[in-house]
Amino acid sequence: MKPITSKILLPETGFLRLSSIIGDRKSDPPIPALIPVSRSTWLAGVKSGRFPKSIKLGPRITVWRVEDIRSLIHESQVSG
Repeated sequence: MKPITSKILLPETGFLRLSSIIGDRKSDPPIPALIPVSRSTWLAGVKSGRFPKSIKLGPRITVWRVEDIRSLIHESQVSG
């Protein structure tokens, strides 16, 4: 995984959709990536346990806890 260089502020608690985590260059305005990986890499990492598990809020709404994403970013910065 590439180093995470984003300076985006995250709320203390809450949820993030996938587009907020891996970014979406096609949206208007573009959403910068917190973790610069592709959708397929992210989903494979969730399945293997490398990335945090998702939470289903509804049939078409999948989110991740901000606390889990913050922890993942911190671990990747510490490990280098």
